[in-house]
Amino acid sequence: MAGNSQRRGRRLAPKAGAPKGTGGKNKDSLAGRGRTLPADERPWHKAYSGTEKLPQRTAWKQDKERRAAAEEGRAPKIGQPGTKDTTWGKGSRAGVPLKGGKGKPAGRGGPRVAPGRKANPAKDSPELLVGRNPVLESLRTQVPATALYTAQGIDVDDRVKEIVRTAADRGIAILEISRAELDRMTGGVLHQGVGLQVPPFAYEPFDDLVAAALEQAAPLLVALDGVTDPRNLGAVIRSAAAFGAQGVFVPERRAAGITATAWRTSAGAAARVPVAQVTNLTRSLKACKEAGFVVVGLDADGQTDLYDLEAAVGPLVVVVGSEGRGLSRLVGETCDLTVSIPMVSDVESLNASVAAAVTLAEVARRRSVEV
Repeated sequence: MAGNSQRRGRRLAPKAGAPKGTGGKNKDSLAGRGRTLPADERPWHKAYSGTEKLPQRTAWKQDKERRAAAEEGRAPKIGQPGTKDTTWGKGSRAGVPLKGGKGKPAGRGGPRVAPGRKANPAKDSPELLVGRNPVLESLRTQVPATALYTAQGIDVDDRVKEIVRTAADRGIAILEISRAELDRMTGGVLHQGVGLQVPPFAYEPFDDLVAAALEQAAPLLVALDGVTDPRNLGAVIRSAAAFGAQGVFVPERRAAGITATAWRTSAGAAARVPVAQVTNLTRSLKACKEAGFVVVGLDADGQTDLYDLEAAVGPLVVVVGSEGRGLSRLVGETCDLTVSIPMVSDVESLNASVAAAVTLAEVARRRSVEV
């Protein structure tokens, strides 16, 4: 019997093969889009309670809900504009462990991210400090900047006017771009229509940092062991400037560097206090010891009370541990001695920058007495 090869309407072309993959081209569609904002943080939702300007359509929605609630004799289901801060992310910072218990990292917040946008900006995008208050504060404290970006059509209030005026007085380029472009540059962070571009920080060579400190009558340096929060770094630099330290050095890896946030937190002190990055913190501390410094580390179980630190009057390096875990093992073993800050209450820990400020203040007090 003849096979099907002779039947009318038989298939002449081969069957279609297995469908080909996308080759990874559609992987972006599977990526996360950042956290979903709650209703009271969405400017287009009737429950919006933020501090930014209320959009006209949102105001119309809220007014419509008020009228409907009045007719039905119930409370309106709307937000209370101006009652929830949506201008800048808030985050709690954990401190280094000090006397009284072991510190534990607290929850970390961050800038609010608009839904539908990726939280991480492009790698090749310039570093931007965003938000009207942060940008204004940075310009007031003379943070170095190369450009000011403003979104087209933003609501111009007194802060924006001062931002533009201050940038113009300092000779900073002012560029007006679309809101969509500013969204892309900031990675979806709520920027309030302004962004300040800051240049890469010029770090001091470590050898020069040590040599310059040794030329002073009372050499004092601060080292940070894995502090990852740039706000802590900026605050430590500010304290170092206030209490007479000649420099700060930090590891290159797994630690915060001088970013726009660190610049702003330092209140301009980063322009006055040299900061160095070192490849190996332990090796750098050993080099300081060979140069004549006494290296002391802050530790909850330190063998020496801060108020009994007699080495404070000589060449000194104060090492501040990272948030949560404190000093690493190798760094702790490298220190000549470890110091604890006495505390009256049962508070488990102090913030890293606060611990540094307390220690540097005590060092400065001892040195003033010796003079």
